Amino acid sequence: MTFSQDEVERYARQLVLREIGGPGQQALSRARVLLVGVGGLGSPAALYLAASGVGVLGLMDPDRVAISNLQRQILFTTGDVGAAKVEAARRRLGALNPHTRVLTHAQAFTEAAGADLAADYDLILDGTDDFATRFGVNAVCLAAGRPLVSGALGRWTAQIGVFVGRPCYRCFVPEAPPDAETCAVAGVTGPLAGMAGSLMALEAIKLIVGAGAPLLGRLLIFDALAGASRTVRIAADPACPACGVQSGTGA
Repeated sequence: MTFSQDEVERYARQLVLREIGGPGQQALSRARVLLVGVGGLGSPAALYLAASGVGVLGLMDPDRVAISNLQRQILFTTGDVGAAKVEAARRRLGALNPHTRVLTHAQAFTEAAGADLAADYDLILDGTDDFATRFGVNAVCLAAGRPLVSGALGRWTAQIGVFVGRPCYRCFVPEAPPDAETCAVAGVTGPLAGMAGSLMALEAIKLIVGAGAPLLGRLLIFDALAGASRTVRIAADPACPACGVQSGTGA
């Protein structure tokens, strides 16, 4: 495929990168990415994926914009309060990059709905904040053979991981912790959400263009208060309820 003059100028800083160049930019323009959750993580991830030239960006979220979202969900403005998140996001992303086609799915994630959509996308990003949904997204990605970029936030800490087959997300979190808290309960700082969502977009871009070493089977943990990060490796769990030997999907 050939790029228009607008695209050449728009993606100029990526086209000169040795790890992207013309072939990588073409891969981005062909890529179809589904983003589950258009909140604190999904907002920056969506902005950077669209700006980078992802061809099709699917947005799945049933919620409407609330004023309490604006502290960290940078896709939205005060004028969007009350609007469906996916529609407000579609307008913003279309204004940012008309070359990215934005598809909206104004519904809550279920495994059935996710399974129907997975066939239409190459890669799935999970920016949700409850374990039941994260487990469901993980199951869909396993069944469809789709890479999963997962992010999580809480207070001053962020976690980002990439899962393709085994180990899967539930090798890391086999069951929901009894003391699990959402951001609404525990709180979260806005810039941390921006940083973590941007890293999710970065990992997605690396997967799409084949650059560097994605966080496959690894978890990046960032402690904002300490200004420190570490990466831990996740081992495949033979007893994993999603991909273990007894689950029926394990190798």
